Amino acid sequence: MIPGVKLVVLGKQGAGKGTQCMRLSHHYVVPHISTGDMFRAAIKSGSPLGRKARELIDAGELVSDDIVIAMVAERLNHNDTKSRGFVLDGYPRTVVQAQALADLLAPGDLDMVAELVVPTSLVLKRLAGRRVCEDCGHNYHVSAPPRVDWTCDICGGEVVQREDDTEAAIRRRLDLYEHETAPLVDWYRERGQLVQVSGVGNADAVTARLVKAIDSRPPFGRFRSSGKGKGQGKR
Repeated sequence: MIPGVKLVVLGKQGAGKGTQCMRLSHHYVVPHISTGDMFRAAIKSGSPLGRKARELIDAGELVSDDIVIAMVAERLNHNDTKSRGFVLDGYPRTVVQAQALADLLAPGDLDMVAELVVPTSLVLKRLAGRRVCEDCGHNYHVSAPPRVDWTCDICGGEVVQREDDTEAAIRRRLDLYEHETAPLVDWYRERGQLVQVSGVGNADAVTARLVKAIDSRPPFGRFRSSGKGKGQGKR
C-alpha cells in the first residue's frame, strides 16, 4: 500500500485546492479534511455556529482562529487521521493556526506543505464560473457543468453559484489571503516544510506535480528530528 501522509495544501481561493486535496486523499488513502465542508454542514444544519459562519462567509470574511482551531483539533483526534494521516484543505489560514497545528501534532509534524501557485487573473476566471453542489460540495464550472440540468453527477444535489462567489466577495477573499494567509508561506519556508507547485493546467497534470513533490520529500519526522530548516521547533 502507498504510505500515508500528513499534508497541508495552501493557495488562493480558486487555485484548485479542493480538487487536488480530494485526489491526494484518494492517492494516499487518507482523509480529506476541508474546513469549508465543515462549515457548509454547520450552515445547512442551522446551528448557531453555522449562522455565524454564514454571515462571515457571505461577507467574504474569515472565521475567527479560535473557532477554526477547536473544530480542526476535534477532527484530527479521530482514529482515521491517527493511523495514516490526512490532507488539510483550508487550514491553516494564519500563522496562529499553523502554530496551533504544530502544537497539536507534536512531537510529530507535517510531512509537507504544498502551495498551489496560480495567477490572480486565472483565479478570478475560475471562481466567477464556479458552481458547487449544495449537498456534497463537489465543484463544477460553467464550462464543464453536470451532465443533467445542474444536478450533481455524484449525489444528485442541486448545483448552484455560491453566494460568496460574487466578484466583490472574491476580491475581498483574495485581499484577505494576501494580508493574512500569505505569511504562512514564509513561516513554513523557514521551517523547511514548504514546496511550491504550479496549479496551472489540467487537474491530472497538477496532481502529477504534487505527487512527485510529495514523494520526493524526506520521510515523516525529519523536520523535528534533524534540526534542519530555520525556525525549527519554534511556535
